[in-house]
Amino acid sequence: MEISITPVLTEKATKLSDKLGRYTFRVSPEANKYQIKSLVEFLYGVKVKNVNTAIVRGKNKSRWTKSGLLKGKTNSWKKAYITLAPGESIDFYSNI
Repeated sequence: MEISITPVLTEKATKLSDKLGRYTFRVSPEANKYQIKSLVEFLYGVKVKNVNTAIVRGKNKSRWTKSGLLKGKTNSWKKAYITLAPGESIDFYSNI
């Protein structure tokens, strides 16, 4: 099973990382906390203190077109909040 992990770079996530040392990632829905922790430690070379996960529910979307009203839904996804050990940090912008 392949686990994908992508950082979430929003204003709210940036404030969390600056203030509390907590980073936000979008992960595969089938990944558990132990797999997420080991993957973050391997990819970024940091010590993970805590992992919290949340399922983000898909939103209903609708729009008007020439043929009428189209309705649909975005996909649900899993979010992981990673708390690092004191003194650790992740720099997402280092290779730009």
